[in-house]
Amino acid sequence: MKRRTGVLSIKNRKKFLDIATLIFIILVAVVFLLPTILTFANSFMTSNEISANYGTMFSNMTENKKTFISSNVNLKFIPDKVTFDQYKAVLIQNSDYLLKFWNSVLLTVPITVFQMLVAILTSYGFSRYPNKFKGIIFFAYIILMIMPYQVTLVPNFLVAEKFDLLNTRSAIILPAVFSPFSIFLLTKVMRRIPISYVEAAKLDGAGELKILTKIYIPLCKGAIVSIAMLVFIDYWNMVEQPLVLMKENTLHPLSVFLSQINTGDIGLAFAVGSVYMIPTVLMFLYGEDYLVEGITYSGGIKG
Repeated sequence: MKRRTGVLSIKNRKKFLDIATLIFIILVAVVFLLPTILTFANSFMTSNEISANYGTMFSNMTENKKTFISSNVNLKFIPDKVTFDQYKAVLIQNSDYLLKFWNSVLLTVPITVFQMLVAILTSYGFSRYPNKFKGIIFFAYIILMIMPYQVTLVPNFLVAEKFDLLNTRSAIILPAVFSPFSIFLLTKVMRRIPISYVEAAKLDGAGELKILTKIYIPLCKGAIVSIAMLVFIDYWNMVEQPLVLMKENTLHPLSVFLSQINTGDIGLAFAVGSVYMIPTVLMFLYGEDYLVEGITYSGGIKG
């Protein structure tokens, strides 16, 4: 009887710990989601309501002075009156916002596509034919990867100026395409693929191209998608590169423009921020399974 009571006590403890862990995870998730929820909710408020809630935060922004909050800010998650005027101004009335949005797309999509193409080919070479010389090159990739981007920004500027690429999208796209980040991660993944798969394919007469497309890429699909998502999000939020390498404001992406719209209507800031988050949110919802698989499994072969 005592033994049964002890077993029930252990089960109750385990159940309690599971419930406590779940509640803690939910609370952490809510805290992280609050800024996003606040942005979406406030994007549907009227200008008068936003001014009444946050006016003291931005009272001196138009004068380029430091702002001190003179009263408590009223954080509201439910608008008193729902309006789509902010989105109408962003998507229809003012073309600047859409122009900056498409600037972000025209920069981020080519970077992601071509960087992953270079990463797949380079990683395949590192993983298929390892030798001392390639080991040195791969070590150099690691050194470049751990260096802050700000360190390489000046050399990138000088090279772009030398080749007359300043104030063009190529000044940002070309250095980003050959970024070592995705090559490093994908090489680690490809090196886990058993050599027996390759040997079996060679016995069937498969060449290098077929081995890459029929074995390596399918087995690394989760890792490729997860790395592509991380690359997209990283460059979607870039700020330093456009500010340094592009002088024309018309070429700046929306990530740069977001820091400037707070000087005007704060309601538009919430609306533009909401529109700006849509691509990354949709990408996460679509590739969530691949992202989890790529992070937790690191491209290993499922048994």
